[in-house]
Amino acid sequence: MPQTVDTWIDRYLVYLKAEKGLSPNTIENYSRDLGLFADYCDGERLSDPERIGREHLLEFVGRRRDAGKSARTAARNLIAVRGFLGFLLDEKVIATDPSELVALPKMRRKLPEVLDEAEVEALLAAPKTDKPTGLRDKAMLELIYATGMRASEIVNLAMGQVDLDAAFLRVKGKGRKERIVPLGEVAEDTLKAYLRDGRGALLKGRHSDAVFVTARGGAMTRQNFWVVVSKLAKAAGVKKRIYPHVLRHSFATHLLAHGANLRVVQALLGHEDISTTEIYTHVEREGLKRLHKSAHPRG
Repeated sequence: MPQTVDTWIDRYLVYLKAEKGLSPNTIENYSRDLGLFADYCDGERLSDPERIGREHLLEFVGRRRDAGKSARTAARNLIAVRGFLGFLLDEKVIATDPSELVALPKMRRKLPEVLDEAEVEALLAAPKTDKPTGLRDKAMLELIYATGMRASEIVNLAMGQVDLDAAFLRVKGKGRKERIVPLGEVAEDTLKAYLRDGRGALLKGRHSDAVFVTARGGAMTRQNFWVVVSKLAKAAGVKKRIYPHVLRHSFATHLLAHGANLRVVQALLGHEDISTTEIYTHVEREGLKRLHKSAHPRG
């Protein structure tokens, strides 16, 4: 019995989970997007994957736009379908990939929000390090700004991933891919201070593999960290919209502003595609434009 589009989508989702190690949230997003494509194929009686052509993909994207979906949403839908068709090509289910001839819907790329260096310094100085929680918060903030780690990577950091002798971390990023991240001197010192004087006081004899823990002895979560960053930003007088990732964005932008190589920043951030990293060069250029406008007599 021939395999249908629906059957192959199910197999692809299993592949993403078992072979690629994607998170449940990512799998759910792929499932939702590919479910829309499966519905389209059902409506067009395209049960055989070999019959899917470029015209079908264009019509699928067009219908998403006609339904009032943004270019960004339609592009995400198409990216999911592209991945699925690439899988079918690898499995020799289809001879050619029709999505190679379909461009993504054009969309305005949203620039990430960043703090300037003075705002970063104010935020990093905000934790009260005379308390265990302050030592923890200081170490977390310094780590993100020094390494560009994601908030999820910070809260999921385990003791076995920390090598203070060599001053580096083994970070597990998206798709369980591991990368080596060097620690700066300040981040190393604040992490040592937290591990020496803060973590044990928070655990109170309880066991945890997590580097960063709460007063109840559990591992920090993204939600915990977001609350911490928000409170500290308010205390520091930072007026911009704040969230944990803003320090990651600031890390990348400030590195490039000080002459770092784009490929180096890409490796530190754990980006697979350098085009993802290139957005920070746009942030830097926008900052220069604003500076020129405010400071130049003919700006």
